[in-house]
Amino acid sequence: TKMQVKEIGHVRYDFKVLEKHQSAPGHCHGGVLAGLMDATLGGSALTYAFAQGKLCATVEFKINYFLPVHLHDELIAEGRIEHTGKRLVHTVAEIRKKDTGEVVAKGIGTFNLYPMEKKTFTWK
Repeated sequence: TKMQVKEIGHVRYDFKVLEKHQSAPGHCHGGVLAGLMDATLGGSALTYAFAQGKLCATVEFKINYFLPVHLHDELIAEGRIEHTGKRLVHTVAEIRKKDTGEVVAKGIGTFNLYPMEKKTFTWK
């Protein structure tokens, strides 16, 4: 799954539920959806951070599940920035079924911006 940047602060993922994503037979594990949500919320914040010459880290995020997701479902996850402050960025996202447009989950996230110089990793 590759992140598509629609514009700064707006990202999209296309995701297909595979056998390895199951919890109960035929059903997607909630943790897989939470990971997709975190990537979507964080991706929105990261595009803004990069534009500012910064990085960001998750402070918190919350997810609400509305509908079950099944094996082979195709999903669209989209995230947007809702508010930016001096150090914090607030994002919102939803995950929808590609074929019906039904919302299966919504999330909100808060991310801390920090200077690129404070990174604790190296780019390869």
